[in-house]
Amino acid sequence: MSGTTAMALPAMGLDDLLHGDVVRPGDAEYETARRVWNGSIDRRPGAVARCADEHDVVACVDAAAREGLHPAVRGGGHSFPGASTCDDDLVIDLRRMRRIEVDPDRRVARVGAGALLGELDAATLAHGLSVPAGIVSHTGVAGLALGGGLGWQQRRHGLTIDHLRAATLVTADGHLVHASEDSEPELLWGLRGGGGNFGVVTEFEFDLHPMRPAVTAGAVFWPLDAAPEVIERYREWAAGATDEVTSILVLRRMPPLEGVPAEFVGTLVIAVVACHSGPPEVAEVDLAALRSCANPMIDLIGPTSFLQHQTFFDASYPHGWHYSVKACDIGALDDDVIGLLLAAAEGIRSPRSSIVVWQMGGAVARLGSGSAFRGRDAAFTLNINGNTETASGFADERAWARRLWEDLRPHHAGVYVNFLMDEGADRVRDAYGPDVYERLLALKRRVDPENRFRRNQNIDPDGSASA
Repeated sequence: MSGTTAMALPAMGLDDLLHGDVVRPGDAEYETARRVWNGSIDRRPGAVARCADEHDVVACVDAAAREGLHPAVRGGGHSFPGASTCDDDLVIDLRRMRRIEVDPDRRVARVGAGALLGELDAATLAHGLSVPAGIVSHTGVAGLALGGGLGWQQRRHGLTIDHLRAATLVTADGHLVHASEDSEPELLWGLRGGGGNFGVVTEFEFDLHPMRPAVTAGAVFWPLDAAPEVIERYREWAAGATDEVTSILVLRRMPPLEGVPAEFVGTLVIAVVACHSGPPEVAEVDLAALRSCANPMIDLIGPTSFLQHQTFFDASYPHGWHYSVKACDIGALDDDVIGLLLAAAEGIRSPRSSIVVWQMGGAVARLGSGSAFRGRDAAFTLNINGNTETASGFADERAWARRLWEDLRPHHAGVYVNFLMDEGADRVRDAYGPDVYERLLALKRRVDPENRFRRNQNIDPDGSASA
């Protein structure tokens, strides 16, 4: 956290060049413009350039090169470590660039880099089409897509990057480049998982697939003392689950959801949140073994719109709370892992902290050849959230998350790059593995040899990595 007074950047000519505008320390809108989703990140940029179009982004990148700056790039501003802001430097803010165009005949969507997942879903589902993308509707499309893009459709249709057919970006030399399989295919490969290392993406082009507007989805909650039986059943059920269902196992304190009795709120629980995109009658059969386990406190699974289900976790991750996450992929929910998770769950104090276990497999494992995403073979990916509403108690929750992550170290099998905090060179390499990292490094040296874009999970052209 900064908490210091920001040093305003010089004009750099941007005020007269941009179709958007520039906000600096002392301006009336500065406090709002500098804020990001994670309230524990308190940085004060020297200027926030609120870009209206690609012309503005080119002007910002050119100005950064002239002034020797290393700009942060903000789409939705949803990164855990606060990669979309900085102290004293330039923020290239893309939030005004959120136009979405859907071509239902070609099943293609063109998406501005400032768009949010909920906006993308609404635009595509209006045509009975979709692109797999996330679980929190106010997440930015750009950051999610550039890192991989886990989501409720992943086991049936893969990750967001598996549907990225092209992208337009401004590279470090100020050139506007279109990356596709026909033009700059290696750059397109790097954008499919390599994060913001290669320039400022201004527009994405996604392939769409048919999607039912209604799904069978929701959560089943059990008291924590039923967790051993629930996890055993879940482990068996997940191993045979069809690709039409994606699920998340959660250990936390019961949130105040609609339909949850007040006396349950705040108690330690284990839950399975699931989304089944097949016909309702098939979903009933596929989910029956899970829902009949033990004696649930409450079962909220039922028919719902996919748009509504995409907001299920919104209230658990609102703007402004303090977030810290530790993450790892694992090969199996074996007895040792289960024991560690259950022991740690007993120590959850904050009503905002949680242990989240994503079910992988299905299409995620099948669609791996054209991207830089490492975790195709993971059975599950974990994120351990040490979260609080304010700074009060945050250090304790963050320490709790780190302890569990350390205890799980013998079971680590990689990490999803979008779940990394500011964790240094080895963890960035771990997110990609040696072969993919070396290929990304070669691409970085070609398109950004001076490491202009380094405020990310960085592929350093000197050969090291730092967040």
